[in-house]
Amino acid sequence: MENLKTLLYSHGINLKKAYGQNFLTDQTLLEDIVNQSGIDKDTTVLEIGPGAGALTGELCKKAKKVIAYEIDQRLKPLLAQTVGGYSNLEIVFKDVMKEKLNVLEQKLGDNYLLVANLPYYITTPIVMNFLENSKKLNSLVIMVQKEVAQRFCAPPKTTDYGAITVAINLRGKAKIIKQVPREMFTPPPNVDSAVVKIDIDRKKLESVDLDKVREVVKIAFSSRRKMLVNNLMNAYKLARTDAETLLINSNVSLTARAEELTSEQYITLSENLKK
Repeated sequence: MENLKTLLYSHGINLKKAYGQNFLTDQTLLEDIVNQSGIDKDTTVLEIGPGAGALTGELCKKAKKVIAYEIDQRLKPLLAQTVGGYSNLEIVFKDVMKEKLNVLEQKLGDNYLLVANLPYYITTPIVMNFLENSKKLNSLVIMVQKEVAQRFCAPPKTTDYGAITVAINLRGKAKIIKQVPREMFTPPPNVDSAVVKIDIDRKKLESVDLDKVREVVKIAFSSRRKMLVNNLMNAYKLARTDAETLLINSNVSLTARAEELTSEQYITLSENLKK
């Protein structure tokens, strides 16, 4: 790609902090991200935030179809110049969060892949929207702040392990596939980043009351420094003996705190609460 700063200047574009606009242009890195994403000639890709189109072009080289959502209308002429020649690309200049997911997925078809270089302020809403509501998404490959990536992939009994980690683990498995230092962006952000791949396994949710599990996780992490037994007593007005019996039947330590439970234990706990 032509020098990004030159391209932006030629189109009179100043990057907006409000959109979290930090663009990648390193060719080797972009190719590596696409290769590790598992994209092939049968894959349909939903890209959120194509920016200047550097990653978009690499996606188009590998994928069957790329549908890219860009919120910044000013980038129309720039994207027309950088990736306008790809016949398998459709760019939609809208906020993807305002699209009805079921309508969007009719266009995307079965088993599509989501790719995004996400600004911090919309990372969790986008990830949770697609994880909780998608019927056809196969996996997410997302560029996020390094600290956020660590939370997404954290094991139990660590400080990074939280409600978002459990939510991801309920639906699949997350792993960091690439570390990306801040110097590789234009303009450089104030933090380092990482690429996370979340593979979805819908069998994990078969016959699971997801609303109940979500409720229990929220209660558990509402006061994460407190022991889980106390949070359950307060939330459900349980006697201590009843709350302790509930934990014992769920194979959970009586002194456990929220970050010590696996997603499977949260499922068991929620099922026993219903009983």
